[in-house]
Amino acid sequence: MKKLMILSAAAILFTSVAGAQTETALRHDMKKDRTMMRKDRKKLQKLEGNDVSYQAKQQFLIDFNNAPVISSERNENYDEFTFLKDGKTTKAYYDADATLIGTIQMKTFADLPAKAQQHITKWYKDYTVGDVILFDDNEANEADMILYGTQFDDEDSYFAELQKDTQKIVVHIMMDGDVSYFTQLR
Repeated sequence: MKKLMILSAAAILFTSVAGAQTETALRHDMKKDRTMMRKDRKKLQKLEGNDVSYQAKQQFLIDFNNAPVISSERNENYDEFTFLKDGKTTKAYYDADATLIGTIQMKTFADLPAKAQQHITKWYKDYTVGDVILFDDNEANEADMILYGTQFDDEDSYFAELQKDTQKIVVHIMMDGDVSYFTQLR
């Protein structure tokens, strides 16, 4: 009987240790995969000239089914198109290769995931919510996006501007509702 209990305890201990080692190995592999993915990312190139490229214009027409362009401009890293999509003003950003990086659309606090609304209401209760945007990433393009002067690993997510007195900050909201500080606005 005593041997049976010792063997059972040893089996449980072995299973726990093996499970922990497997979990640690999986975390290590995931971290290595993320590092490799970052190495594969395209480095943002500064765009030359002042005019939106012909290639970006043509690609925009293909990507957005000939949507009428309200305006277009070239900034340091992107060709940017402002247009109406489903009746809402939308901005599309293209890299130096005329490949869509992603789009931005204005949203409201009510559009945020419930978890994010609760977090902001609790932890930023002294702040007033300003503009809320949704960044919709083009998963086929590995180039990162720069918003509010800060580069981030692009993925679909919300950004909300919060203001308290003269202090204005931006929080980054993941699609699952996780909220994190992003940057301070001047």
